[in-house]
Amino acid sequence: MKGFTDDQRERIQSDLLEAGRELFAQYGLGKTTISDLTGEVGIGTSTFYQFFGSKEALYLAVLEREGEEIVHRLSEEGVVDGDDPETVVREFLRFLFDEIETNPLVRQLVVSDELGRLREYRTPEEREAERAEEVATIRAFTDPFVEAGAVHGEDPELVARAVGAVPYLTLHEDDIGSDHYPEVRDFVIDTFARGLAADEE
Repeated sequence: MKGFTDDQRERIQSDLLEAGRELFAQYGLGKTTISDLTGEVGIGTSTFYQFFGSKEALYLAVLEREGEEIVHRLSEEGVVDGDDPETVVREFLRFLFDEIETNPLVRQLVVSDELGRLREYRTPEEREAERAEEVATIRAFTDPFVEAGAVHGEDPELVARAVGAVPYLTLHEDDIGSDHYPEVRDFVIDTFARGLAADEE
């Protein structure tokens, strides 16, 4: 990358990721322009293209970094530590719902149609690899419960995908009604976690 030192390249890339996170969270992918992004960082459009081929490519990089940070927090906070499947699944789901409801970038991605637009920039293989990675994150703590017979369901992949499907309830907040949504969300989390745990003999 001619014209920049390694330190400068690292700084510009980091600044673009930070600017992308802020602007995409506030305005979404569609309403954020490359000029918005370069204006935040203080670089020209041609410089932007030395780092990312499109704003969609930057968005995907922002999301990848955000995902890594979320997984790190999940581990750091000990959300999935424990030997009681009902408690672990309940706390995991609460963590995910909290991310969707309070993290503006994640909320923008889930609630708007950002995912649909981004599919155009992912090959089927890349999309499948991304889904597999998400499932693997859940399986890391659900597989031991499946193997021990501590949850209903013998297929670890099915169990993990079922757990991961619950937070999509947030897509229907308007349908449920904002007044009722928190109570419905908590009821669904508690009922699912309790129902997934196998009955003690």
